[in-house]
Amino acid sequence: MTSLFDAPEDDGPAAVDPGAPLAVRMRPRSLEEVVGQQHLLGDRAPLRRLVESDEPMSLVLYGPPGTGKTTLAHVISLATKRQFVQLSALDSGVKEVRAVISSAKRELTYAGRRTVLFIDEVHRFSKTQQDSLLSAVEDRIVSLIAATTENPFFSVVSPLLSRSLVLALQPLTDDDVRTLLRRALASERGLDGGFTLTAEAEEHLVRIAGGDGRKSLTALESGAGAAKAVGATEIDLATLETAVAQAAVRYDRQGDMHYDVASALIKSIRGSDVDAAMHYLARMVEAGEDPRFIARRLVISASEDIGMADPTSLQVAVAAMQAVQFIGMPEGHFPLAQAVVHLATAPKSNAVTLAMSESVADVRAGLAGPVPPGLRDAHYAGAKKLGHGRTYVYPHAHPDGVVPQQYPPDALVGKDYYRPTNRGVEARLGERLAKLRAIIRRTRARD
Repeated sequence: MTSLFDAPEDDGPAAVDPGAPLAVRMRPRSLEEVVGQQHLLGDRAPLRRLVESDEPMSLVLYGPPGTGKTTLAHVISLATKRQFVQLSALDSGVKEVRAVISSAKRELTYAGRRTVLFIDEVHRFSKTQQDSLLSAVEDRIVSLIAATTENPFFSVVSPLLSRSLVLALQPLTDDDVRTLLRRALASERGLDGGFTLTAEAEEHLVRIAGGDGRKSLTALESGAGAAKAVGATEIDLATLETAVAQAAVRYDRQGDMHYDVASALIKSIRGSDVDAAMHYLARMVEAGEDPRFIARRLVISASEDIGMADPTSLQVAVAAMQAVQFIGMPEGHFPLAQAVVHLATAPKSNAVTLAMSESVADVRAGLAGPVPPGLRDAHYAGAKKLGHGRTYVYPHAHPDGVVPQQYPPDALVGKDYYRPTNRGVEARLGERLAKLRAIIRRTRARD
């Protein structure tokens, strides 16, 4: 068996179909060529150890498109010199799976060679189709490598998961994508030095890739084709825009524009201009902004600028954040857009923000004081001797559920931090709050 660190035989450029897509021609042929996923491929990482030991193994590779799931399956097969068979869940059923397993049994029995069965989009397999793999995986007749863009704990049957190692792939970093692009420009398997890429065009490719290596190479190939059509060897921004039909957004994720556009989004939501807010969201999405950053800002806005005027806004923003984490991009821009529309059209209130700011300011100014004796913990031995909890009145014992009682320290009695507006839900909340304060702050003679 070939060691992990022995690169497969280099068949040279002639072995690469020149008509194949650039992303296929540039597919790594050893783990050393794989870009990104160092949490799986580092010296002591799980995938490298599994391949190095050359033991039968079954894997579920889970991650966004273009992060290397198919690539890793091919490389594992090459590194271990196993037979490689690929099926797609889109056009394969139980019949095809059983045929592969029968062939794998013969290969193992007569040639002593194991088979790697790669199933792309395994989440599209029905429960019956997934169950048909169990015995072959259990008996190690095949080493299953299943790829999915959906959470396998929801889309793959439990018996198959229990027999497999689940590995999560991460979107490629910007530097990873740049490495892929520059390698493709220079490699004999790629563009073979026939084209150059301007810095602006490279940055645009990195942005539109969004962590998807295959997407970046596909766009680069389109740009090279457009340049070749006009007799040019330089791929500049204008040529690239024409080729991929996606305008470059003037947006620097590390510079001032990053914060300017994010600020404009939040201020448009605060100002209830839903159309401007949608524009700035689109700019951020098209520029390849991290959707988690956008979601975090929306969650903050839901409390900071809306608060109790529409309590559902926080629920919507949190749901959008979770949806983005679950489904990824590009589809993740739909829940983000829904949240932006909800927040921008919701009634606004900064009463929660002011209440928090003023209460923190008072604490920092020293307005704290001891907790009233009736509110102190009375559950430990000796607490009653100290008088803790003796005067506490249990609200649930009262028909209205509210009783006159001092809750804040002496220095803050009568202090109003939360002052509801007359907008949205807070209009009704303000009326209730006035009644609650009137009861709670009523002087009790026995105190």
